[in-house]
Amino acid sequence: MVKKRKIEIPMPRSYFMCIECPQCSSKQIVFSHATTRVKCLVCGKQLLEPTGGKAKLLEGVKVLERYGVAGG
Repeated sequence: MVKKRKIEIPMPRSYFMCIECPQCSSKQIVFSHATTRVKCLVCGKQLLEPTGGKAKLLEGVKVLERYGVAGG
C-alpha cells in the first residue's frame, strides 16, 4: 500500500483593509496588493502607491481594520 501524503494548500497573503484619509478623515476599503494608485474618493489625496507587491501606504494614512487575514 502506498501512503498518501497530506498536501497543504497555501493561504493567500493578500487582504482587504479599511483605511482613513489623513486630510478629510473619510474611510475607504482597499486591497493590500493594489496595482494602481489609490486616491481618496472625497478629497482626491493619494493614499496608496503600488510597488509591484504589497502596496505602500503613504504618510499619515491609518489602517483601521483588516479583512480576510489568515492567522490574525
